[in-house]
Amino acid sequence: MGSRLLTDRRTRDFAIQACLAIAIAVLIWFFVGNAVHNISKRHVTSGIDFLWSTAGFDIDETLIPWDPADTYARALLVGILNTMLVACVAVVLSTALGGLLAFMRVSGNPLADGSARAFVEFIRNTPELLQIIFWYFAILQPLPPPRQSLHLGQMLFLNVRGLYVAQPEFSDGGIAALFGLGFGALVLATLVVVRKKIAFAGGTIAIMCVLLPVGGAIVGCFTAGATLTWDMPRLQGFNFSGGFRLYPEFVALVLGLTIYSSAFISEIIRAGITGVQRGQVEAARSLGLPYPKVLRLIVIPQALRIIIPPLSSQYLNLVKGTSLAVAIGYPDIVQVFAGTVLNQSGRAIEVMAITMALYLCFSIFISMLMNLYNRRINRVSL
Repeated sequence: MGSRLLTDRRTRDFAIQACLAIAIAVLIWFFVGNAVHNISKRHVTSGIDFLWSTAGFDIDETLIPWDPADTYARALLVGILNTMLVACVAVVLSTALGGLLAFMRVSGNPLADGSARAFVEFIRNTPELLQIIFWYFAILQPLPPPRQSLHLGQMLFLNVRGLYVAQPEFSDGGIAALFGLGFGALVLATLVVVRKKIAFAGGTIAIMCVLLPVGGAIVGCFTAGATLTWDMPRLQGFNFSGGFRLYPEFVALVLGLTIYSSAFISEIIRAGITGVQRGQVEAARSLGLPYPKVLRLIVIPQALRIIIPPLSSQYLNLVKGTSLAVAIGYPDIVQVFAGTVLNQSGRAIEVMAITMALYLCFSIFISMLMNLYNRRINRVSL
């Protein structure tokens, strides 16, 4: 009986996994016990109660109102939102740029192919941190001071402190705009759900994705009697006020992450496109279909099954790469929480544990979304 259990594959695999789990648990117990012993020996205060202490420092770039009298917990929220903003913008831009480079590689045009190849090889073999520092210190910092700003009329001003753009403002009608936006999004979602029953072309769906929500918001505004005004940037003293400001730290970080990630994404997309059997492309061309339609209707739907898994990994790398913002002072999670808050509070273990847990949550969330999309792609393709 005992020999039969040892030779059974399922029993043997279970025993190996159980031993490995026990070893990991013992290792974690050892490190945690050692940390608790050292903390108690040095009489160091522990716990997460410091999150509700007054921060006492300022943060320039925030998506929510911030005051130095706010708590460390709110500073953490500011860092999370800033990280998510950079990650979302960089994911969209890097995917678009990577797709463009991939199509240049497979276009058959020697000039386009050579240019894209040179770009990809140069970017992939250059450190990501170096690229972010290059955009910040070599491109954005040499810009002129506010009084000598580069400008386009009175609507746009570019200087070393950022890009200032006129910002539209609706007087009244804000709630009506939100209702209109929500109604347009609801109509769009309904059309997408019943798309199989309605003969919509792909281009029509793409146009409606933009027009319905935006059109609903505009109609809601003017129905409520809202009037459109512009908040113009204006020089006051040594700096600009008014309008919308795009900080150089944000621009440098987004450019660095976008360009670096796009080089890898382009190779992922190119591999997916070339992974589709060439005979299908030749058969479609023999029927008279132009190459763009061949890509959209035949190649890309099949290539997505190859593209999505490695693309998920690249998105994870991009989100984790936002931590390099600390090198140029952009207030992300690492700079605000694992930097300033850690130095002020002295709670190194708690701060680093929270920071790592947040990045773990980001990774799990992205993996879950991409896995759901991958299942849908495989189900439709089959």
